[in-house]
Amino acid sequence: MAMVKLNITSFLFFLSATLLNRSQATSLVLGLRHSRTTLLTPKHSTVSSSTIASTKGSKSESFAMMEPLRAVRDGYLMPLYLGTPPQVIQVYMDTGSDLTWVPCGNLPFDCLDCDDYRNNKLTATFSPAHSSSSVRDLCGSSFCIDIHSSDNYIDPCTMAGCSLATLVKSSCSRPCPSFAYTYGAGGVVTGVLARDTLSIHENSTNLAREIPNFGFGCVGSTYREPIGIAGFGRGVLSLPSQLGFLQKGFSHCFLSFKFANNPNISSPLVIGDVALSSNEQLQFTPMLKSPMYPNYYYIGLEAVSVGNFSTTQVPLTMREFDSHGNGGMLIDSGTTYTHLPEPIYSQLLSNLRSSISYPRAEDIETKTGFDLCYKIPYYSNNNFTDDHDLPSITFHFLNNASIVLSGGSHFYAMGAPRNSTLVKCLLFQSMEDGDYGPAGVFGSFQQQNVKVVYDLEKERIGFQQMDCASSAAFHGLRQAKS
Repeated sequence: MAMVKLNITSFLFFLSATLLNRSQATSLVLGLRHSRTTLLTPKHSTVSSSTIASTKGSKSESFAMMEPLRAVRDGYLMPLYLGTPPQVIQVYMDTGSDLTWVPCGNLPFDCLDCDDYRNNKLTATFSPAHSSSSVRDLCGSSFCIDIHSSDNYIDPCTMAGCSLATLVKSSCSRPCPSFAYTYGAGGVVTGVLARDTLSIHENSTNLAREIPNFGFGCVGSTYREPIGIAGFGRGVLSLPSQLGFLQKGFSHCFLSFKFANNPNISSPLVIGDVALSSNEQLQFTPMLKSPMYPNYYYIGLEAVSVGNFSTTQVPLTMREFDSHGNGGMLIDSGTTYTHLPEPIYSQLLSNLRSSISYPRAEDIETKTGFDLCYKIPYYSNNNFTDDHDLPSITFHFLNNASIVLSGGSHFYAMGAPRNSTLVKCLLFQSMEDGDYGPAGVFGSFQQQNVKVVYDLEKERIGFQQMDCASSAAFHGLRQAKS
């Protein structure tokens, strides 16, 4: 997840699964339900991407599960049921990293520079001593090799006492040495690799499946990382990889924010064959392979246009990688806002200012840290999320794929109307340090009411603008009001 350190939205997700029939035995349909709270200033944050980390199965069967997901800081939370008997640990769902880790150990979990989360009830600690199935991972495992891949993995295992013969044969029985895993904002976690049973529950209560020997980080101390993370990248350590769902693909369709706090509807998340079927209306763009971060999802941006007039061509860095692997546009459901590098970002602001005649809300800009806010007339018969005369923003990707942002997916109301006026701000940000790592990030706020398909088999990402509420009803994720 390209993690933006913000409290923009507090999401509450409940993974409510529908059990598919036998012809769809390699698919899983989940529902994502969110609950919105307040929008806070972005100026206290930077683009801190766990895709910019300096260190870093078998055929799937159908099963139903309900796992709650919610956002506390900037990410989607889900519970992991680890151990025998299961211990429930809340973790971030992160498509921008591979490692799944939990606060873990027999000593109190220590998070440095985490004062804002000292009293957070989500930071439960997993105790290996209270699980009869918990073991340390070994030097000979593929997980140990992967976690130490930024180094010569033979070095730490040699220091642990492995002979060259056992290292070459991947048969060393020594425990995998401690690791340090670094995230782009400077967050660091340290711990050891462990294996234990991961339980997946049907309808939150009935056990539907157990994954033995699930590999995860047992982390005792961190810097600026108060809550565990479930990595959803494409590496061997990721949770989808270990579940066996990684080789085909998945899709999601995020509901409009007007459905926030609505317990009767969930955003569809489809994993497996069903996600890749019925793609006639989709526009596909190639999935770019970053030589620096090959396990994450990149696409190529060609231009950004405002309304039907002004179009900004973007540099090649938005669709190509340099010799060091920098560049490309990361698409990430874990990043709330879309981030653009300079001078593209400033040009977008200039084009919007030229197209919008409403008065600026400069006091709100100063207070919130957003760069473009407007005072918009509001009447009681208006839809709170309508954009009135605000121009659309279109992203043009490689292979003639495009997404038109409007209807609440680019400007956002900063609060309730006052004196028949509603203040809306542009939810984009400038990409800091755009010369290193991804050149830009396409965030989840701009993916509302868009079906996004990750076709991993054909290495492409598809877009189809749709009413995600209708998609939720189609998948059985919308309940009738009682």
